[in-house]
Formats: sequence, structure tokens, C-alpha cells
Amino acid sequence: MTIDFAALERRFTDLLGLDRAPIAISLLGAAPTGVRRFMGQVPSGCSFWSMAASAPAGKSAFYTVPSDHFNCPVGSYTHQIDLPAERAAELGDVLGLMTQIGYLKMEEVPGIPRWETPPAAVVYARLGEAPLPPDVVMFALTASAAMRLNEAAAFAGVSSGLAAMGRPTCMAIPAAVARGATMSLGCIGNRVYTDLADGHAYVAVRGRDIVAVADQLGGIVSANQKLIEYHGERKARLTVQA
Repeated sequence: MTIDFAALERRFTDLLGLDRAPIAISLLGAAPTGVRRFMGQVPSGCSFWSMAASAPAGKSAFYTVPSDHFNCPVGSYTHQIDLPAERAAELGDVLGLMTQIGYLKMEEVPGIPRWETPPAAVVYARLGEAPLPPDVVMFALTASAAMRLNEAAAFAGVSSGLAAMGRPTCMAIPAAVARGATMSLGCIGNRVYTDLADGHAYVAVRGRDIVAVADQLGGIVSANQKLIEYHGERKARLTVQA
């Protein structure tokens, strides 16, 4: 089945009021053909999300290789990318800082979801310009929009059932692929590197589930609007000021 990713992006944007394009992410065993390679340097793996989302129309798709992720020890860890020997200590240094300042407990680290196999390339693009079917679609959206998207995923039977995840944000990618649609409240590093608004969170949807979620979203949005009217009337009728 051929998927019209541009139509899907328009549907999600219109129904959820998105102010940032959803990002298609694919972790591959080999470099893709016909996709430009990223050339440059960024401080984090999640920087690639905002880079794809803010790219000019028609130019959002690109791929990275493992070395492009070395500046982000935690993101490299969740993506199963080994740091080179001369930089291998950086992960321990970052985790050590986080535990020292009371941000993280070391016993949490083994429970962080990770991609199963080391990727040779990672493709990023806004959903509407995805050059190949994505493994994950990452949505950055307001809390109310995240609520509706989660409800659509649940109605489609593709929700992970996991509690909203936190640090690190990038662990939502392997979690969503393994379990289904997953909400992430983000982490402070991600918010700094991607300029995510304070009132926004993330929802990661498996690529193979994206059509099913889109099919349910219209009904969920309509039902929510009817419930706004229902609960608004009840609130007015049943609220009594002493």
C-alpha cells in the first residue's frame, strides 16, 4: 500500500493544530539512496528533529551516520551507537554529572529503552516529505493535542499503555517501536537543544501504526468537541457558589 505522507501530515496538522511538523525517523542498516547526507555538527541527536521540522519546504529529508551522533553520549546510548574509544568516557562523565546534581540515579540507566541493533544511518524528514516509510513519527505538540493523539492511538489499539516517559526524551523512539504509541514529557536537554515550548510534550507513534491513528483521529477530535459542550453545560448547571 502506497502511503500519502503529505496528506497525513496535513491531516494531523489540521486536526491537532500543530505548530511544528511531525518528524519521520528511520534507523537503517545501510545508507539510503536518493537522500542527502547531513554535513555539519550538532550538540544532540534530538537537534536533528528540530532541524528537519524547520527546514524549507522540500528540503527537510536528510540522513546521518553514527559519527554525527557522537556529541550526544546519551542519545548515542539510546540509539545503540558506540562512541569511539577516545570518547567512550563521555557517557560516564554525563551520567556522573547527572547523578552528582541529583537529576538521575545510576540504577535507572539499565531500564532505559534502547534501539535493538546499531544503525548505519538515521533518516530524518518532516512526515510529509518522508523518503521512505518511517520507523517512528515524533510529534511535538501541546498537552491538549497530545491527549487527543493518545486517545486516537488507544482507539486504534496501538497505544503502548506506558506511563508518560521523561528523561531522556530520545528513549521514546525505541519504546514506541517496541510497545506502541508513547508519550514523553521531554527532558531539559531536549528542550534546550530543540527550543521546545514549555507547554509542549511529545508523542512517538510507530510508523506502521500512523495510518491507523490518523483514521481514528477525526472521530476523537469530534467526540472531544461534543464533550466540551456537554461538560460545559454541566459545569454551568451544577456549579453553585455558596
